[in-house]
Amino acid sequence: MKSLYDVGIVFRGFVIVNHIFRELTIGDDSESKRDLRGAFISAISSFAESAFINNHLEYLESGNYLFIFKMSEVKSSDSNLSETIILYGLTEKKKKNPDKKVKKFLGKAEIILESFIQRYKGKDFTYLDQFEDFQGDLKEYFIKKQEPVI
Repeated sequence: MKSLYDVGIVFRGFVIVNHIFRELTIGDDSESKRDLRGAFISAISSFAESAFINNHLEYLESGNYLFIFKMSEVKSSDSNLSETIILYGLTEKKKKNPDKKVKKFLGKAEIILESFIQRYKGKDFTYLDQFEDFQGDLKEYFIKKQEPVI
């Protein structure tokens, strides 16, 4: 996806792994902005789930940007319950109807998120260094077979 800025995975309000394809033109993308992005994504998805009776948010439009979300659940070693895990993508919003771009992203996101869950389920998610290898997987998966943006 040529219009992709950033893709990452959020767990418990923190971005645990991401890859930046292009820098946003709205300033630097420092570590604190990364943390704020994770908290925002977690909060907005929790709000949508609570307010709309367990419906998952698929995307959010904001100015020239489109946040796309794919949610699933994973069980970490420090919890007896499965918890929400979110793969997000931040893209340009070029057209008025974002449905095609969302559908394309979600198709790719489902496969990569399931790969992450299979690889890390049952692990301790507080050690973020273990996810560094997956950053390359994110990059490769979203770059391969680049097609023109719809």
